[in-house]
Amino acid sequence: MQTKTSRFNFNSKNLSTLEKEKIYKETLIGLDSVLKNETNLILKMATINCILREALPYFFWTGFYLVEKGELIVGPYQGTLGCLHISFGKGVCGTAAKTKKVQIVADVHKFPGHIACDSKSQSEIVLPVFDKTKKIIAVFDVDSTEKASFDQTDNKYLELLLSKHFSN
Repeated sequence: MQTKTSRFNFNSKNLSTLEKEKIYKETLIGLDSVLKNETNLILKMATINCILREALPYFFWTGFYLVEKGELIVGPYQGTLGCLHISFGKGVCGTAAKTKKVQIVADVHKFPGHIACDSKSQSEIVLPVFDKTKKIIAVFDVDSTEKASFDQTDNKYLELLLSKHFSN
C-alpha cells in the first residue's frame, strides 16, 4: 500500500493519472481489508488518514472535521496542528460543510476567507462525509504543500472511499 517515492523529494505532477489511479485502487483494497466489519467512526477516520497519507506523498495534511453543535471541530488527523473550530461557511472546510459539495482549491491563498491553519498548505480538497441517512457528519480535508495538487481523480476515489465506509 505504500509508494516507493520519498515524501521529501516528491512533486504531485510526477504522477500520471494512470499512476494515481493505480495507487488509489491498491490503497482502497487495503483499506477495505483493514476496515472490514469496523463500525467505530473514529477508528475508521484515523485509519483512513494514516493509510492515505502514507500512500500519496503529496498529502501533506489529512484529517476529518466532525460536525458538532453547528460547527466543525477537528477530529482524527495526520500532520501539523489543525484548526480546532471552523464555522460552517468559513474557509474551504466550512464551505464544503455548508454547501455539502466537494471543494477542490488549486491555490488556497486565492480562496475567499481561507483559514490558514498551516502556512505551508498551498492547495486543498475537502469532501463532505455523510452517514447512511445522508446527514453530513464531517468533512474530509486533504492539504498539499504544492499548488494544484488535486484533481478529479482524487475527487472520484476519495468520494468512493468515503461513501463506502460511511454512507453504506
